[in-house]
Amino acid sequence: MLRGFFNFILFSSIYIAVCAVLMAWESSEILGLRYDRYNYFCFVFFSTICSYNFHWYLTPGSLKHSERILWGQRQRALQLAGCVAGLLGAGWFIIPLAEHWLPLCGAVVLTFLYSAPKLPMFRWLSKIAVGKTIFLAGVWTYVTTTLPALIAENIQPDVVYLTVYRFFLVYAICILFDYRDREEDRQAGIRSLITHLKDPHLNGLYYGSLIVAWICAFLLAPAVPLFALFSLLVPVVVTGMVKRYAQTHTSDYVYYFFLDGLMMLSALIHAGWRLAGGI
Repeated sequence: MLRGFFNFILFSSIYIAVCAVLMAWESSEILGLRYDRYNYFCFVFFSTICSYNFHWYLTPGSLKHSERILWGQRQRALQLAGCVAGLLGAGWFIIPLAEHWLPLCGAVVLTFLYSAPKLPMFRWLSKIAVGKTIFLAGVWTYVTTTLPALIAENIQPDVVYLTVYRFFLVYAICILFDYRDREEDRQAGIRSLITHLKDPHLNGLYYGSLIVAWICAFLLAPAVPLFALFSLLVPVVVTGMVKRYAQTHTSDYVYYFFLDGLMMLSALIHAGWRLAGGI
């Protein structure tokens, strides 16, 4: 029962939706953004549920059956229900944010385009989308960092630093996912930078991304408390240490629980400090 419940939380995309909300919350706290957080966080939660269930509903089984794909094959109706429920929830909570329709539409379009190549009429996009990993990291960064600042109408240098930090941290994590799947991507004709680079260049890209994230975290230092800087640096260090482990342990639980969880690790540390009576 416990494993079934854990699989439900993880593979129904509730877990990744919580990750997205916590990341958006952390950005709002670090940047001191004032806006309708409740409706935005609910919109992020439900839109993530919708987009991920939509993506996985369209993902066929492969020769390399993963735990997530096997779960999805057994729970097709649940995935479809999650997509519909997420769409309805996102539609409801976007209404109070309607005055910010332009930046919000950007998030909706970008999110849809990531999964669009799985639809027959958009399959041609997979042949030209060499920046798949960059695109995914960009969508996550936009929704959890840039979009809250746009809604709050508070664009400052710290927004740029946090945006760049988050993009390169998420990008490094996305590299690990694409490295695991690159043989299947090649066979499917999906083009990405990761499928073209040799391992030495890929290592340079991976660690170079983490170095940029590290630098941007320190650029935020004058404007954020010490505990916030610490929380931003911890996932960079951990991500730098787990590359070999992730490449040799390809379990879905390692990737969709641990690696995805690294994206919200700084937010968890930040929230823990606040709950413990910190600043």
